[in-house]
Amino acid sequence: MHPVALLGIGLALGIRHAADPDHVVAVTAITARTRGVLGAAWLGVVWGLGHTLTLFAVGAAIILFNLVVPPRVGLALELAVALALVTVGLLNLNAPHRAASREPGAAAALPAWRAFIVGLVHGLAGSAAVALLVLASVRDPRWATLYLLVFGAGTLLGMALITTSIATPLAAATRRWSGFGRAARLATGTLSLLFGAWLIWQIGWRDGLFLATPVWTPH
Repeated sequence: MHPVALLGIGLALGIRHAADPDHVVAVTAITARTRGVLGAAWLGVVWGLGHTLTLFAVGAAIILFNLVVPPRVGLALELAVALALVTVGLLNLNAPHRAASREPGAAAALPAWRAFIVGLVHGLAGSAAVALLVLASVRDPRWATLYLLVFGAGTLLGMALITTSIATPLAAATRRWSGFGRAARLATGTLSLLFGAWLIWQIGWRDGLFLATPVWTPH
């Protein structure tokens, strides 16, 4: 395959990767804490930066040094994503109580640092899987590493688009109905908590992280 075509595929797959269910659930919960479309888009960019940083750093190390990822380590990295989802969910569920205790008119700070940390965790979990999949089709380490970087850039772009598309109707509804913002935080927090709990069960017991013989399939 021509290198330019390969990088084009990497960009497209990176944009598609942003739409993975765990990514969308996480950023939806984070975006529900904002009131503006531009602020939400910024959170998507920050999430993408964190994701690209760990994805490229860890993935490049696996490619360049031929590191072997044991199944238990791969599953443990995925478990970190599940725990991050549970944490984000709990923070959203507690947010309405904190908002009620603030003085009227007090503005909530955009949790950009939180989006960055969640992005870091997601990138760390996906780095091993993406690197191993790249190595299966790209033998040249230099092109494989560049593919990772373009893939990460695609994920960043895709996440900015996703957060913007989520925030636009949320912001419009919040301006129209005063209680909608609180309901959105509760709903997205519950979704993030339940999805994270389901992932913990799936990774811990179905895939065997907490059992004697774990089975990990990079995806």
